[in-house]
Amino acid sequence: MAAAAGMAAAAAEREAQLVIAEQERAELDRDLSGEIDELAAHWEAKGLTPETARRVAEELTAHDALAAQLDAEHGIDEIMAEAAPIWSGVAAGIAFALGAAVPLLITWLAPVAIETTAIVLAVVLSLVLTSLVAARAGHLMLRRVLVRTLVVGLGTMGVSYVAGLAFF
Repeated sequence: MAAAAGMAAAAAEREAQLVIAEQERAELDRDLSGEIDELAAHWEAKGLTPETARRVAEELTAHDALAAQLDAEHGIDEIMAEAAPIWSGVAAGIAFALGAAVPLLITWLAPVAIETTAIVLAVVLSLVLTSLVAARAGHLMLRRVLVRTLVVGLGTMGVSYVAGLAFF
C-alpha cells in the first residue's frame, strides 16, 4: 500500500509538471515578449531594479526560456524524471517495511509484561530519529517536523491499538 501510494503521488506530481511545462511552452510560442515581461516583473518583485530585472529575464530566456518560466512561476527546477515515481514507490515501500519491523521485532523479542511499553518507546524513538533526518534533509524547522511526526505516528498507533482491542 505504502509503495503504491508513494508511486501514485510521485506520478501525479510528474504529470502535473508535464502539463504545466506544456502550458508554459505554448505561452512562450504565443507571446515571448509578454513572458519576458512577466519574468522581469518576477525579478523586480524580488528586489532588482527594473533595468537589471529586464536584463536577467532576457538572459535567462536566451539560455533556456522554458526553464526560466517554470522556475520563476511554478518553482519547478526541473521536470521529474520518468523513473522517479517508481523509485518513490520503492522508497516508500522500504520505509514502511522498516517502520513496521520495529514493533514487530519487539513483539517477538520483548517479554509480554513490557511489550506494549517497549513498542511505544521504540516507536517514539523511531519517530524522533525520522524527524531529525527529515528536518535536516529538508532544511525544515525541527520542532514542527517533530510535533507533526509524533502526533501522526502516535495517533495512528493509538487508533491501531484501539482497533486491535476491539477486534481481538
